[in-house]
Amino acid sequence: MIQIYIYAGVAFIIGFIIAWIIRTMALGKIKKSLKSTQGYLESETLKKETLQKENAQLHQMKQVVELDCVKKLEQARELNKIQDADILLLQKSNEETEALLLTGEPALHALKLQLIEANNTIARYKAQQKQAR
Repeated sequence: MIQIYIYAGVAFIIGFIIAWIIRTMALGKIKKSLKSTQGYLESETLKKETLQKENAQLHQMKQVVELDCVKKLEQARELNKIQDADILLLQKSNEETEALLLTGEPALHALKLQLIEANNTIARYKAQQKQAR
């Protein structure tokens, strides 16, 4: 009977040791998995932060480009206004020249045509200079 108690005690101790080894191995796997998951989460967090920074930079660049486009558009509108005014002046001058031609003053008409050509040339140079800027 004592042998049965000894065998039962030894079996209990061996069972306890086997259970302890199995539990220790399971805990090791869980810790390894936890470290892996934490590393993955940290990596994803860094990626997210990097993407947010890049997104902010791109947004700022977009705003700068938009402001530049607005400025250029405003300059183009101003240039159009100036050119429209120049065109109106040229039309008025042409009308005056036509009126002089009808009155029969050919010398004055020739001078007026030269003046119109000079004004047209000046207007072209101004437009070229403004476009070059």
